[in-house]
Amino acid sequence: MANTATNVTAGKPKKGGHAYRAPLGTKLPTSATETLDTAFKSLGYFSEDGLTNANSPTSEKLKAWGGDTVLNFQTEKPDTFKFNMIEALNIDVLKAVYGDANVTGDLTAGIHIRANSDEQVDCSWVFDMVLKNGVAKRIVVPCASVTNVEEIVYKDNAPVGYNTTISAVPDEGGDYHHEYIISTAAGASAASVSHEEGEPAAADPDTTEEGAE
Repeated sequence: MANTATNVTAGKPKKGGHAYRAPLGTKLPTSATETLDTAFKSLGYFSEDGLTNANSPTSEKLKAWGGDTVLNFQTEKPDTFKFNMIEALNIDVLKAVYGDANVTGDLTAGIHIRANSDEQVDCSWVFDMVLKNGVAKRIVVPCASVTNVEEIVYKDNAPVGYNTTISAVPDEGGDYHHEYIISTAAGASAASVSHEEGEPAAADPDTTEEGAE
């Protein structure tokens, strides 16, 4: 099979929202274009570092007498996502970092954050991207919790950010996360077919990358 340059792509955030969090048990999407349940709350802008997924296995080697490696066996395969949330005034970002029960109020009445040792609860997460030529990509993490938040820096020349890592655990099918990819043309066609004849098809979701005009 020949090399195909058009298969090379980059991942840009979907315009209008690219990262969402919802309570465990919320209905999960099963496609790249399905409308999200209203329980999913937007986490706003990420820093320019984007989203990093680490999903590499850790293995150990079994050696025979004489030093030959005769067996490689996998010990674990963690699935983590790292991102820096820079909307520090977004109430849903604060809840993701400190826990839902530890953040109350709003900017108008005043926000109260309680930083304590409460254990982070598992949630569902969705990340929406636009690839080359308008191809939509969605990552769905059915069950993950915040396992690390780096130092929070307050300074003149940089946004306050919450550099966060979430760690996934398997869903009922044993999968840590799901990825859905489809061209916008194919998605529009599928949406049209899914509606009964005579009913107008729902408008396609905006798959323009964030920051584009």
